[in-house]
Amino acid sequence: MRHTLRRYYGAGDLHFITCSCYRRQPLLGTARRRNLLLTVLEQVRRRYQFVVVGYVVMPEHIHLLISEPQVKTPSTVMQALKLGFARRVIADAQRLGVRHDPTSRKTREVGHPHTAQHVWQKRFYDFNVWTEHKRIEKLRYMHRNPVQRGLVASPELWRWSSFRAYALGEAGPVRVNEWEVLKMKIRPPAA
Repeated sequence: MRHTLRRYYGAGDLHFITCSCYRRQPLLGTARRRNLLLTVLEQVRRRYQFVVVGYVVMPEHIHLLISEPQVKTPSTVMQALKLGFARRVIADAQRLGVRHDPTSRKTREVGHPHTAQHVWQKRFYDFNVWTEHKRIEKLRYMHRNPVQRGLVASPELWRWSSFRAYALGEAGPVRVNEWEVLKMKIRPPAA
């Protein structure tokens, strides 16, 4: 049975987004891949003009806390992020020795069990955040995720999250809390 996924856009809420790699494989398990994802995220952020309030890149999934973009919707943002990253991963895989089986239409990296075409799960989870309490809760959850998973001893040691921007004031590969990107939306007066 197929369930209809509802998304709520247009109210100016923040969106807590979770997106998993295909079959929860650790396709973001290397520093190079995590860095690449953050590069693509910053490009998409500038293109669609939205605020990144927080992020964390884990080996098999990502969490984002973003504003609604000035251009398009969070769904468009996620499509651009996933597609931009997947295209680069596939291109890298081909440079590193990929065999393509035209009968199966699947590309397999030599020595790797996953197909290069399948980088992401098709859908993503989106939770509207409209209170300060929930914003803080989601940021804490993201920033503590690498520690809870045993990847690092403390959040500042995980370079692929927005924690260092908050705790240390460091500028990372993704601009965090750049609210100037949002243009004032003035509603016409009621008749």
